[in-house]
Amino acid sequence: MDTNDRGDLARPRGSVLAWADSLLVDHAILRAAWSNFGVVAPGRLYRSNHPTPGRLAALARRHKLRTVVNLRGRRGNASDALSRIAAARLGLDCVDAPLSSLRPPRRDEVLVLAEALLAGPEPMLVHCKSGADRAGFAAAIFLLLDGQGVAQARRQLSWRFGHWRRSRAGVFDAVLDTFARDAGEGGNFLRWLREDYDPAAISREFRGGHFAAFITHRVVARE
Repeated sequence: MDTNDRGDLARPRGSVLAWADSLLVDHAILRAAWSNFGVVAPGRLYRSNHPTPGRLAALARRHKLRTVVNLRGRRGNASDALSRIAAARLGLDCVDAPLSSLRPPRRDEVLVLAEALLAGPEPMLVHCKSGADRAGFAAAIFLLLDGQGVAQARRQLSWRFGHWRRSRAGVFDAVLDTFARDAGEGGNFLRWLREDYDPAAISREFRGGHFAAFITHRVVARE
């Protein structure tokens, strides 16, 4: 039975409460009008904010999606429950690869993401909440795993998607910068990740701007 903390979604009252929670508490009312959609690699990988069930269905039809990579992980909220129901109805694989935009990702978190991107049936959609930071990082990792350079990967973390390098989510830029410094433009990302990646060092060195952090994590409540 499909449930979340608002109740049984198969019952009218539970469904209404779930949609209210998703639209108003999890800000899906904003995402209903703005998808923050981007093409990372045509026919292979796409990115967006957390899609509503209707938008997920439209994207699945248009791009023949087979896999959804959820960078929010299991949240236990209505948006999460509604998305999983929609993915199941559409026959999509739903893979959780949770990240936070408040700190450098742990090595095991990036390895889970890399495995999802390498093993998941394509075409895939990666999404976080806003589609700005974690989705951009996942898209960048996909390009690095595909043999493209850091310069190309960096384009996925841009103002075009609402990413602020000076916010706390700038730690994702710091990860790419550190990889480029340690391994060079054509370095092997997985080897570097397994052997040299040090999130604690990146955390010590990174300094975000207070204003950007306030806007992105207090005002618009990014995770």
